[in-house]
Amino acid sequence: MDLGFIVINTSILSDFFSQTPGALIVQVFAIAGWIVFVWLLFFGGIMFYADYIQDKKTQSWKFVLLAIDIPQENVQTPMAVEQLFSHIAGAFDAPDLRGKFRDGYKQRWFSFEIISIEGYIQFLAWTEEAFRELLEGAIYAQYPEAEITEVEDYVVQVPEKYPHEEYDIWMADFALAEHEAYPLRSYREFEHNISKDTVLKDPMGTFLESFSRIGYGEQMWFQILVQPISNKWKEGAIAKIKELIGEKGPAKKGPLSFLTDNVVTKEFGLDWGEVSAQLLGGVRSEGADSKSVDTGDVNNLRAMTPGQVKLVEDMEKKISKIGLKTKMRAAYMARKEVFNPTRGVNALIGAINQFNIPTANSIIAKSTTGIRNKAKANLKKTEMVKAYRKRKLNYGANAFVLNIEELATIWHFPMSHVKTPMVQKATTKAAEPPIGLPVEYIDRTIPIAKSSADEKVKKHKVETMTDTGEVIEYDDFG
Repeated sequence: MDLGFIVINTSILSDFFSQTPGALIVQVFAIAGWIVFVWLLFFGGIMFYADYIQDKKTQSWKFVLLAIDIPQENVQTPMAVEQLFSHIAGAFDAPDLRGKFRDGYKQRWFSFEIISIEGYIQFLAWTEEAFRELLEGAIYAQYPEAEITEVEDYVVQVPEKYPHEEYDIWMADFALAEHEAYPLRSYREFEHNISKDTVLKDPMGTFLESFSRIGYGEQMWFQILVQPISNKWKEGAIAKIKELIGEKGPAKKGPLSFLTDNVVTKEFGLDWGEVSAQLLGGVRSEGADSKSVDTGDVNNLRAMTPGQVKLVEDMEKKISKIGLKTKMRAAYMARKEVFNPTRGVNALIGAINQFNIPTANSIIAKSTTGIRNKAKANLKKTEMVKAYRKRKLNYGANAFVLNIEELATIWHFPMSHVKTPMVQKATTKAAEPPIGLPVEYIDRTIPIAKSSADEKVKKHKVETMTDTGEVIEYDDFG
């Protein structure tokens, strides 16, 4: 083919493309395939080095587990916890290359948990010590009379390796059934307005009821890990919305079409378009004077059903709020003589189902220890217990993004009308001591209840001595 200024031997190209697919792949790989392998090795080495630096840095981190007791008369709706999640999202700090590959910076994360030990229920929050004040401040901002106490980590009370002679365990990692752009059911959809006063049918009532059903020798855990992230996740959600409504994007150009847009090659535009069309399957250019007229709609919103339109609206509402990288895990363990996953697991899964929307998104158990092969099941139990103990984000099912409203729907403190008797709540408000008294701190630690629902969480006592020698003891929850 003679273009005037260059001659292309089309016979060579035709001979090349006339080969069998296998021979064609071998030749392409021999010419440029090694570049892919070199790039993969280089990229893998960089990621390995970054993980090594981060692991070395995080070894010095100290973590704290806080038990949170709220007042008996809690009238705060899940919106208060929504603001709590918004508050801790301020911990996001995007590292630069120096911070990531030299200083080993790693974004901190938080864990919000609900546990039931023989029916005794406790709300907990876990974080790195550097962010303890941020977490406590976020809680006190919404619940000024809450009691926050550092407690011993309950996960050390159960075996880590399986099979075990006394205990057995069931665990699961949860994931979303659909793309994270699709929303879950919000607490606003649990509002019951048949009467003149709108009442929130608190979904936490059903959730905690499943936790209160277990008895002697049984435990149930639920863990939500959240990590502050940037707003880049919204780009994928917006692309999903456009795909759903069938929004038309700009027309795709041929592989060599950039040459026709260049001022230098403008006069050869038709020739380049023909070459692109014949050799690479592009669309033949019709010249600069030709124009295509599109009189159709830019999307298919007019043809969508009311349900589809509402789904798009809910997706847009989701991206209007802060999103956090999320990972959910659950566990049911018990002594072998009372181990009954049918009762504990089914109740938990049923409680989680209330957050699902069949036409939008659902929370599903993506990875569980329910494997027929006993050897593989025991290995998975050991690995999942280890991941739960260390609150690992990158183990098991892939993490996903939920916005603060969805998170507050799943994890929040029950309102006062939720009758769950075994939930630990703040009973009295601690009075401030007189100013100027000498204070001696005595750390009297009581771990979370191990085998009895009557035991309490850790409290700190403070003793003072007056001028007359009288000893005054009061609780210090600050």
